[in-house]
Amino acid sequence: MDKREDFIEIQAVLDAFEIIGGKWKFPILYSLCKGKKRFKELETDLQGVSSRALSNALKDLEENGLVSREVFPTVPVKVEYSLTEYGYTLEPVIESIRNWGKQHRKRIFGKE
Repeated sequence: MDKREDFIEIQAVLDAFEIIGGKWKFPILYSLCKGKKRFKELETDLQGVSSRALSNALKDLEENGLVSREVFPTVPVKVEYSLTEYGYTLEPVIESIRNWGKQHRKRIFGKE
């Protein structure tokens, strides 16, 4: 592989991390792989996330076509988040990262 090809490959990794990087985006995607969630359900799943951080991450993921936001005209208004078809293309990546994380935790801490 020449330097130009190396750059293109590295740029692809940088592009991916620009979209799914950060502390909360990957955990949000993992949670939504299990089905639709309301905002408070995501806050519960992602213990420690602030409302603002969750809101910002969801907006970014929605802008990039990975997450869908559905608003129901109820009182109070109900909003559900789910993965788009495109978002589900990340499921094998998320599963691989989760498995690696479990192995790493076991290796470093001796537990899962």
